Amino acid sequence: MPMNLSALLLHGMGRTPLSMVWLARRLRTANIDARCFGYSVTFERFAACQARLRARIAAMKTPYVLIGHSLGTVLIRSVLPELTAPPLTCFLLTPPTVVCRLARRFAPHLPYRWLAGEMGQLLADPTFMAALPIPSMPTTVYVGARGWRGRFSPFGDEANDVILSVTETLLPETPPNIRRVEIRAAHSFIMNHKEVVGDIIKEINKSDLPQNSKT
Repeated sequence: MPMNLSALLLHGMGRTPLSMVWLARRLRTANIDARCFGYSVTFERFAACQARLRARIAAMKTPYVLIGHSLGTVLIRSVLPELTAPPLTCFLLTPPTVVCRLARRFAPHLPYRWLAGEMGQLLADPTFMAALPIPSMPTTVYVGARGWRGRFSPFGDEANDVILSVTETLLPETPPNIRRVEIRAAHSFIMNHKEVVGDIIKEINKSDLPQNSKT
């Protein structure tokens, strides 16, 4: 059964493509040619990673979709205006859209600076985060809300996913092409949540997107 729709999956900071493997397998069972894009925040510069990502997307068969988790969503947004053939749709899992408080807290410290590299520092740069392009194509944003709240939470009583508060995933102005889905999931594992996986497949299979071959 040939596939005529492909998906490129980008993991988050501190993770590897292995974190997206289960999601990729589920997509393949739905007849979507899912592949992973790997990068290293410790050893790779942001511009070099962008260039590799643009080249990888340019080499993909079309039509295609992009799926990113956390920092992977930042990479996706950063290259969208430069793509010759844009994706049909994007799926952004727990995307940081502003300088988040944890990045701000850890950015000055040497262990974080060494491990997270330039990309980790960019997450703490308000100018960089504010300049990220907003997707113009249909896009679904999945927000986790399973973090603890209260006295001992770094987020106080705010809804959060352990790493980001819900407000740190909001765009300044949300255009009508962007759909938000709140999931009872933690930041690091949202890509494996059955509701997320099912919703991605459902959105891809909508009538207004090219259907996978049934022959």
